[in-house]
Amino acid sequence: MLYLSNKHNPLKNSSLIDRFSHYKPKLNSAIKETIEIHQRLLKQSDIVPRSEPKPSTFSYMKKLGSALVRLSCLATKTDANISEYKTLIENDEMLGSPEWKKNLDKEYQALSNQIKRVVNLTDFGAIGDGITDNTEAFKKAIGNGQVKVLVPEGVFITKGIRLPSWTCLIGFGKGKSIVKLSDCSSKGTRLVTNSNHWLGNHHILVEGLSLDWNVERLGDVAKTCTWGNHSSCLTFANVTFGWMKNVEAINAGLHGFDVSASFYDYSGDGNKARGSSRFIWLDQLNAYGFGDDGITTHHSENIFISNCHLSDPSGRAHKKGVSNSNGIEVDDGSRNVWLKNNSTTRCFGGVEVKAHHNSSAGNNVHILGHLSVNDNRSYNFRHIGHHKNTDPNSKTAYHIQATNIISIAPVFTDLYEGSTPRGMVISAYVHVAVNHFTLIGDPNYPYRNNPVIAIQYKARSIWFKNVYIRDFQTASTDIRIYGGEQHADQITLQNIKVEHSSPVAIDIGKNVTDVSIHTLKALSKNGKFGIKSDKKSLKYTELEIKGYSPPIKIKS
Repeated sequence: MLYLSNKHNPLKNSSLIDRFSHYKPKLNSAIKETIEIHQRLLKQSDIVPRSEPKPSTFSYMKKLGSALVRLSCLATKTDANISEYKTLIENDEMLGSPEWKKNLDKEYQALSNQIKRVVNLTDFGAIGDGITDNTEAFKKAIGNGQVKVLVPEGVFITKGIRLPSWTCLIGFGKGKSIVKLSDCSSKGTRLVTNSNHWLGNHHILVEGLSLDWNVERLGDVAKTCTWGNHSSCLTFANVTFGWMKNVEAINAGLHGFDVSASFYDYSGDGNKARGSSRFIWLDQLNAYGFGDDGITTHHSENIFISNCHLSDPSGRAHKKGVSNSNGIEVDDGSRNVWLKNNSTTRCFGGVEVKAHHNSSAGNNVHILGHLSVNDNRSYNFRHIGHHKNTDPNSKTAYHIQATNIISIAPVFTDLYEGSTPRGMVISAYVHVAVNHFTLIGDPNYPYRNNPVIAIQYKARSIWFKNVYIRDFQTASTDIRIYGGEQHADQITLQNIKVEHSSPVAIDIGKNVTDVSIHTLKALSKNGKFGIKSDKKSLKYTELEIKGYSPPIKIKS
């Protein structure tokens, strides 16, 4: 089974994804196909209605409170409209990148043109001996911006770095140029961030560094972070046109890398914080030992995350045993996010697209090529607090496209005790297209009769195509569509191949009314059911089911 260390070179991800992908698609054709599937989902008629609780005095009060926050100028209204930017599918070098990346490259040239000084940090008295405090040297070198500050090899101690607009902070590579937080720094310190979170900054580059948050200075504390977007290695808050390239984040109290607004907003679904970061590219990043997430986005839009590797969170931003520590998290209020050729391992979630109950869900998310190894939940799409029939339906949990993604051997984890392993979970989201998905289990691992893929909690308009699943022999079901009062519905499964995996290939629960299965090949030696359904209104064509007894079971 594949093992990826925390020093894994993420530039190898593309070849690893190709190695493990069962169908090995041509990527431009696969992306086109995913886009077409999503377009078909948008055109679906007769969406099965989702249960919505009756309005109450409390719900009216929440709406009033949400509107008052917008009037206060702390938040603005948001929605789940389709992004105006497309995914590039023609140019090999730009394949899978967002359309706006071309404009961002022009802004990178604008940044280069604005640089008036190129300085070495040691010219300002810095000493990279791992002992000397270089906070003032960083301040003097950076000045008011329009500067490229070169950080030589060594360990440079600081109490924190704040970067104005038109600034480049560049080292000589991970493990060579190391910036480490001082033992005197408070728990809430951001190691590197932009200088003005409220008014905003623009055109900032951080490249070629290891950023050590020095969590050891805190001792054996129960929690390693304070609040909001504090306590991280590298934070962009209210930044337009930013680049994080070839940087390593070590043992952050909260996040390794955070692309954020001025603050986190929790005034309700349909709102997002003002002061968004926009047009940010994160490339060739490594993070490990983080207290919460390796890379996270909040209340920001037009973000591109490529060739990154996130692993081994400490989980210490949360109480022990309930740590929702993800490799990559597209969180509250985020929109128009592209992920390309990233990898995650030994996290709670590999990629989590989500929101808290009192915030807007991440939406318009595009995943092209991802490798998840031994994460608890390889891919987790959910809007907390919008799952049950007594919960309000999400206004913003819409539009996820995933192409050529891999899940290898999800496992139980001490990070979140009791959370069961899954290849993918979809809860509350609408219009989700998953194309070319390879899931490889460990035939000897105790999955304890849990499903591999779970579609649940009012999820609607979901399409899986070109899915390959094998070796989850101790799981219960390879694909389970949950029923009940908060059932999922309007599910299409197309070209699904299952080999020697769970006792039940596809399980469709009670109250689910609209499921189509086109081209299923399920092979087993001693399987229980190829398809198990609570109702016979199932639509299916081209089924090849061998080694299950019986091949299909309709409850009625």
